[in-house]
Amino acid sequence: MSAVLPRLPSDSPASSKPSNSRFESRVTVIADVTDDRTQRVSTRRATGRWRLVAPWILPVGLIALWQYFSAIGRLPAGILPAPSDVLRAAWLLAERGELQRDVLVSLRRVAIGFATGAATGLVLGFLVGLSSLAHGLLDRSLQMVRTIPHLALVPLMILWFGIGEEPRVLLVAMGSLFPVYINTMSGIRSVDPKLIELGRSYGLGPFGLIVSVVLPGALAPILTGIRYALGVAWLTLVVGETIASRDGIGYMVQNARELLRTDVILLAIVLYAIAGWLADSITRGIERRLLRWHPNYAKGAAR
Repeated sequence: MSAVLPRLPSDSPASSKPSNSRFESRVTVIADVTDDRTQRVSTRRATGRWRLVAPWILPVGLIALWQYFSAIGRLPAGILPAPSDVLRAAWLLAERGELQRDVLVSLRRVAIGFATGAATGLVLGFLVGLSSLAHGLLDRSLQMVRTIPHLALVPLMILWFGIGEEPRVLLVAMGSLFPVYINTMSGIRSVDPKLIELGRSYGLGPFGLIVSVVLPGALAPILTGIRYALGVAWLTLVVGETIASRDGIGYMVQNARELLRTDVILLAIVLYAIAGWLADSITRGIERRLLRWHPNYAKGAAR
């Protein structure tokens, strides 16, 4: 006869070992996953901090070297004033209210001129990009006008409009128009025709095709043109504000040149740089928001 082995109770140590081992393995896996997630989060935070700090290393280092060489007398104040002298000039102008007034005047001119030129460039770009007839009628003439340096039209603008606000705003508008027009037109014409045919097969009409297919496909080059046009707008304003201006950052430069105030001239250059950088940063933020669906922007690629 074979001996009958007694069945172990369920709460005995022998029967609980497999359960305990499975429990321990699950705890180990959860702990590993948690550690991995924590490590990824910390790495992502460190990368984010580095991206915020890295762009400022070179400018801050150059300003520190500039201040140091100015302090030891290697850079004469009459040729290149120290950053502290530039800040002091900004403080004195701000106390008198001149700095705020001139900056606001220049911002208003750029805003009006850029809005006018960019809106015109968008309308012409869509018209020429979507219509073969409009392309044949308008594109060659617009390309011929584009090759004319708009800053060479300053004497003609003065003869036509005098020395008021009109020539400055028109120059900024002309400088902003063609970058937006070129990028809009080329972006629309480079949309994949297969996507348009696919949209038609889904029953989209002309307006639906433009909104759902053409505009998303051309949005990246359009925004690139807007960014470029903003830089041209500020460049044009520098020249436009030298036309017998009585206010604005350009007037500040002209007045400082006559008084041999190098620190104020450097201050105006810094103001132009900061204004252009802020405008470009705002445009890049809008670009990343509108192109969230794009793989390059979804991965956080900055342009």
